[in-house]
Parts: sequence; C-alpha cells; structure tokens
Amino acid sequence: MSLSIRNQLPGTVTAVTPGEAMATVRVRLTGGQALTAAITREAADDLGLTPGTAVRALVKSTEVSLATAPVEGLSIRNRLPGTVTDVATGDAMASVRVTVEGGELTAAITRDAADDLALSAGTPVVALIKSTEVSLAAE
Repeated sequence: MSLSIRNQLPGTVTAVTPGEAMATVRVRLTGGQALTAAITREAADDLGLTPGTAVRALVKSTEVSLATAPVEGLSIRNRLPGTVTDVATGDAMASVRVTVEGGELTAAITRDAADDLALSAGTPVVALIKSTEVSLAAE
C-alpha cells in the first residue's frame, strides 16, 4: 500500500498506557528518539500494540512545526532535533526537508515562516509534533 503521508518513521513500541477512550503509545524510533502517539484505545487494541511491536509512525507534513532553537513551556511532547537539508518555496507555502537521527521528515509551513526563520540547508531545527497528530501502522 502506498500512502500520501510523507513522514513514515519506523520504530518499536516501548509502552502502551490505555485510558478509557484513548491510549498513549511510546515508540522508540530507529534513530533512538522517543515518540509519543495518542490514539484511540480501540485502535491500540485492534493493532495488538504491546512493548516490542514493530510500528511505523505516520505524520502528515502539515502537522510538523519547526523551531530554530529548543522550546520550553510547551505541551508538545515530540521534539525531534535535526538539520534542514532542503527548502522548496512557492508563493504561499514551503516544503522543508529535515534530517533527523535515523530518518527524514518533511514539514509543510508557510513561506513567511520559512523566511522569518531564515531556513536553508544546514540550519539546525527542532521538529515539533503533537502526539494526537501521530498515527501508527503495525508492521
């Protein structure tokens, strides 16, 4: 199956915390980073997620925000440090490729934001992804 979701990061489930309706799933990405996904409890059960399960974390490029320095005081749990490898700009939007340990992310941000952050190849960034914007696919 092919997907239009640009960001597909392989990893392994390290913990599942079920709630009444939602579950949080901790994933260790192949690059070593920890990622949290907040998915429905039913989805976690349907996928049979337990520690050791191989998964692929899926994130739409429009759900990846970028910062040029570590950001404190945010509820966003997923903060992946990386380096910009390419910036493609249009009239309104920019597609920014970021290399992170063990993979690559694409962020779709406004051109104004890319300009304000002075993003170019080699710029160190932190990719910010809300846990509710991470989907999981079992391998």
